[in-house]
Amino acid sequence: MYLKTDGLVLRATEYKDNDSILTVLTKEHGLMTLKARGIRRNASRLKSACQLLAYSEFTVNEVRGFDTIYEASPIEMFVELRSDIELLALSSYFAQVAEVLSQEDSPDPAILSLTLNALYALCKLNKPQELVKAAFELRAACHAGFLPDLQSCPVCGNPAPDRFAVSGGSAVCSTCTGVEGLRLPMSISVLTAMRYIVSCDAKKLFAFDLIGSSRKELADIAETYLVTQLERGFYTLDFYKSLKLI
Repeated sequence: MYLKTDGLVLRATEYKDNDSILTVLTKEHGLMTLKARGIRRNASRLKSACQLLAYSEFTVNEVRGFDTIYEASPIEMFVELRSDIELLALSSYFAQVAEVLSQEDSPDPAILSLTLNALYALCKLNKPQELVKAAFELRAACHAGFLPDLQSCPVCGNPAPDRFAVSGGSAVCSTCTGVEGLRLPMSISVLTAMRYIVSCDAKKLFAFDLIGSSRKELADIAETYLVTQLERGFYTLDFYKSLKLI
């Protein structure tokens, strides 16, 4: 029985001589592990649709215990990624986060939409990498169940606190005591941006801007918050950051 689904290729692993095993995030079935036969041959008709970070329509059939791709047609290739190593590295980080937050046989259209929208913002809208990365990370943390408390300082009730407590995920005042762990600087413009990111419509997630030092403030908070709450690192993030140092 053939199954048809749209999905984003998050990871591709070489298998045997010319095959690959793809990890694909789909609309209807969550993560799927798919065998792509012969796609490492130059003449393969499946090659383009099965590339890393290609969003494609897949027709799948079970062959000898493997969910195997029978047909594949690209929907969006994000070709801009193929010629920019920084964009490719950052997008690969988004893909790894999406894989960590997804499960097999568990549809999760929100995380797929978030990842696709982030890739679109980078490739088609030419949004600043720093802002796209921060918005993706903060929204991904919310999706994972770590919605930060940004309404007011939990100690004194100040509606415009100037620090972000990473472990507790709350906006606090630098002068208030009783809040443990790392507290990162947070200007009012960054606080406003964070409130927007966690609450806005998904389609408008990247419709904001910050300038100057506020961009780095937001970037530091979002990255630190996500990796702290997920209690893990990402090799793709390490690689992306190494490129920024060159």
